[in-house]
Amino acid sequence: MNIEQLRDFCITKKGVTEHFPFDEVTLVFKVMNKMFALSGLDKWEKGVESINLKCDPEKALELRAEFEGINPGFHMNKKHWNTVVLNSADVSDDLVRELINHSYDVVVKGLTKKVQKELENL
Repeated sequence: MNIEQLRDFCITKKGVTEHFPFDEVTLVFKVMNKMFALSGLDKWEKGVESINLKCDPEKALELRAEFEGINPGFHMNKKHWNTVVLNSADVSDDLVRELINHSYDVVVKGLTKKVQKELENL
């Protein structure tokens, strides 16, 4: 999966916007103004293709134990975020899409009922 495919998959989800809130190289995807995915574009240019994704804490630990390409979230709360190395030997594109979906769902579930309703009506 390349950065364009990653962006296309994230941006087509309901209520998602993209931002550069920290600097000009950290691409952040938000659903209803809450982060669910971020990636350093400068790292992609250097061949380090990774994305930080929110994750249920128990599932995060299981994934880290099972996959070499999934680690505690770099510069993030390690309990709730994983860094997923794309195009690594044990992380398939299908798994990346599944983990992006999970991250999106975790964030949506944490939204207030009012904001969830707004999302439904988009």
